[in-house]
Amino acid sequence: MTDQLTHIDENGDVRMVDVSQKADTERVAVAEGFISMKPETLALIVEGRAAKGDVLACARVAGVMAAKKTSELIPMCHPLNITKAKVECAPVTDGERADGRVGIHVTCTCGVTGKTGIEMEALTAASVACLTVYDMCKAVDRGMEIVDVRLLKKDGGKTGLWLREE
Repeated sequence: MTDQLTHIDENGDVRMVDVSQKADTERVAVAEGFISMKPETLALIVEGRAAKGDVLACARVAGVMAAKKTSELIPMCHPLNITKAKVECAPVTDGERADGRVGIHVTCTCGVTGKTGIEMEALTAASVACLTVYDMCKAVDRGMEIVDVRLLKKDGGKTGLWLREE
């Protein structure tokens, strides 16, 4: 791990990191997010009664699409030829979280064989999947809250495996 910001050059200017000399390696990143909501909103989603349709299917597709578009959204992010983008959305009911919140837990796993990591794609996918749930349910619950968007794991490249410690 470096102690310097890699997207800032010696003059303090923002730059895209030159990865041309790096070796292609298999890289994987896993990120998560959570959208809390009223129990009634969660019931609408789980029972398939949301007015806009299948909320979880739409969130999964939106997450995959977001992973593929990450370099268009994050200015210094390299475009990657993603080989894997999987988004999982799991309902969380009373008592499953320490804070007592109910909602949807999103997990995204992204993979690539390339010269740079895929953490931003996994984080973007998790974020957009949560935002999609919000968009599809905001008519009934504007108080939903997106929390705990974070990297859980990254593997590959020069720095190897990194796991979030709880």
